[in-house]
Amino acid sequence: MLPKDPMILLSVVNTKLRDEYDSLDALCEDLDLDRAELEEKLGALGFVYDPGQKRFR
Repeated sequence: MLPKDPMILLSVVNTKLRDEYDSLDALCEDLDLDRAELEEKLGALGFVYDPGQKRFR
């Protein structure tokens, strides 16, 4: 289960992307997450997914 706090969520997602997953799609599929919902939550804070860097920035 991922944290609800958006800043902690950002940290957890970026760490998982760095250490465990090759892409945001792989993370979302494995954790049964809605990618659009995740991007919307983090986008509300001004973060967007950078596939080249494999992280939200």
